[in-house]
Amino acid sequence: MKLPIEDALKLVVEVMKKYGHNEEYAMIIAEHIIDCELRGLAYGGLARIVSITERLDRTGAPDRPVETIHETPVSARLDGHDNLGYVVALKATEIAIEKASVSGISLVGANETWYTGMLSYFAEIAAARGMITIIASNATPWVAPHGAVDGRFGTNPICFGFPSERDPVIWDIGTSSIMHAEVMLARRLGNEIGDGLAFDAAGNPTQDPEAALGGAFTPWGGHKGAGLGMIVQMLGILAGSPVEPPDLAGFGFLIIAMKPDLLMPEPEYRRKVSAYAEYVRSARPVSGGEAVRMPFERSARVRRQRLEENEIEVSDLVYKRLNNIIN
Repeated sequence: MKLPIEDALKLVVEVMKKYGHNEEYAMIIAEHIIDCELRGLAYGGLARIVSITERLDRTGAPDRPVETIHETPVSARLDGHDNLGYVVALKATEIAIEKASVSGISLVGANETWYTGMLSYFAEIAAARGMITIIASNATPWVAPHGAVDGRFGTNPICFGFPSERDPVIWDIGTSSIMHAEVMLARRLGNEIGDGLAFDAAGNPTQDPEAALGGAFTPWGGHKGAGLGMIVQMLGILAGSPVEPPDLAGFGFLIIAMKPDLLMPEPEYRRKVSAYAEYVRSARPVSGGEAVRMPFERSARVRRQRLEENEIEVSDLVYKRLNNIIN
């Protein structure tokens, strides 16, 4: 079914308020979720809220707000107090931007959180303020190292963001061959996942999402992606997460924010990033291929289109589950 954007936003807000979140935190979560939908990432959109409510049914809602527990002029560490990563990471990003605006560079870590969402969401906020960012978020060890079948690191996204004169250039990837949210959505809809993406608990390849959730996912890019996943895990540990974060808890989030004018005037840097983007786009595509684009370009284009259309498509099953919560 199709929903007007404002109706979808209100639906998420009402569901989160039903689960004990105040207006501010509910709106932060809803805006992130709707941005996923607008950018064509439905598995991280309203379907993710169903997974969130299932987790909150097991553990209860957080009873304390995000708290800064350590701070210097260029750094801070936050205790998320089990609040959703959408909220915790936004608070960390805001602090990182504020400190980097004064000092030129900042490092902020946060722990005791879960489901951080799109790291590009936070990089885009920073890029709008002229900041370059490096962001990482670790997770429950759902992913096996290359050549293994037991989970030892999370789906562990890593993200780099750069301001330009137009849309920012943002590279945000998960280091697993399939994201946890995609597997959850496949299970919910009764679909199989692709071949070569997961193992079951016995270590056998599987396309059954239920079996994959009980086993491990494969890493993206073989040993190279696995190496990146391990690096993100260790950056999450720096942010305060345990070595082996439990199921949907104890994630770590780390953001480094930098002002270009530490090394050159910001307008000059924006011009150079834009010039490089045009240079990349000028590369000839392979025969029959599409024009080359920069990272984040597709997301920005799809979002503009959906904002003009003022509607998003949601599965009937997901809508019914969420609507039942508030009625």
